[in-house]
Amino acid sequence: MTSTTKVDADAAALGFEQYRPELTAYCYRMLGSAFEADDAVQETLVRAWRSFDRFEGRAAVRSWLYRIASNVCFDQLKGRRRRALPMDLMEVGHADQPFDPPTKEIPWLGPVADRSIVPATSDPAEAAEIRESVRLAFVAALQHLPARQRAVLILREVLKWKATEVAELLDTSVVSVNSALQRARATLADHNVTAGSAPPPVDDAQEELLRRYVDAFERFDIESLVALLHEDATMQMPPYPLWMQGANEYRVWLNGPGGGCKGSRLARIEANGVPAFAQWRVDPAGGYMAWAIHVLTVSDGAIVAQDFFVDPDLFALFDLPVHLD
Repeated sequence: MTSTTKVDADAAALGFEQYRPELTAYCYRMLGSAFEADDAVQETLVRAWRSFDRFEGRAAVRSWLYRIASNVCFDQLKGRRRRALPMDLMEVGHADQPFDPPTKEIPWLGPVADRSIVPATSDPAEAAEIRESVRLAFVAALQHLPARQRAVLILREVLKWKATEVAELLDTSVVSVNSALQRARATLADHNVTAGSAPPPVDDAQEELLRRYVDAFERFDIESLVALLHEDATMQMPPYPLWMQGANEYRVWLNGPGGGCKGSRLARIEANGVPAFAQWRVDPAGGYMAWAIHVLTVSDGAIVAQDFFVDPDLFALFDLPVHLD
C-alpha cells in the first residue's frame, strides 16, 4: 500500500472523507483551480492524519479540518499572482483582428466539476446553494481579495459561520473578522457581484435552448448558434488572452479562427453550478480529440456568456476520455 493510499484509507476510517466535497469547494473558491483544490484537500487530509493524535476535541472535526485547509490555502497563495479570466485583465477584442497565442504565463481561473463539490447526500436546496457559490463570476471576484479576506467572506457569507467561529478558526478577533468582511463586501460590490446572486435554475425552456445549442454546434450551423445568443453576449477562451462581446463577433469568429471546431462532438456535463459541455474536435489521425469545456450562462431565454476553457487536461476532472473513436 502506497503512503497516499494509506492516508486516504486512514482518513476514511477517521471520518474525514465525508468532508472532502465541501473542503474541495472551499479550496476551489480560495484558489480558483480545481487541480490546486484537489491538491490542497489531499494535503489537508495528510496534515490531519499526521496530527490526529494531538487533536484534543476542543473543536468539532469539521472546524478543525477547515482550519487546516485554510492554512494550506494561505501557504499556496503566498507570493502568487491571482488567478483571473481574460475579462479581468484586458480590453475587449475583436474577431477580425490578430490575437495572441495561448499563454501559461497568466495563472488562469479554471472550471470545477459539480460532481466533485456536491455531496451525494445533499438535498436539492443544499445542492443549489453549493452550485450558486462556485459560479465563475463569483469565484473570479474572490480572487481580487487578499487571502484572509477571501476566507472570511467565504466562511461568513457562503458557509454561514458565525463571526466568533471564524475568529477562532483564523486565530483573530471578532472585530477583525467583521472589518475584513466589510472590506471584502465592498470589493465584490465594485465588481457587481454578491455572494447571493445566482442564475435561475434550468427549466424546460432552458433545456430546449441547450438541446438546440448542441444540435447547432455539432452541425456547425453558425446562424442557428448565433441566434441563441443575447446580442451583448460575451465569449472568452483561456488560455487565449482574448475576450469578445456581441453575437456578431461570435459569428465572425466561427467563420474565421473558430472554423476548426467544425465537426465537433459535445457531451453534457455540469460545471460551476451551470450547464456545461465537453467538446472534442476532429482528430486528423482519426476520431475526436479533447479540446475544451464550455461553461454557459443562460438568462431570459438566451445565452449571455460563453466561457470556453481550452485544456484537454480538464477532461480528467469530469471523468471523460481525451479521445473518442
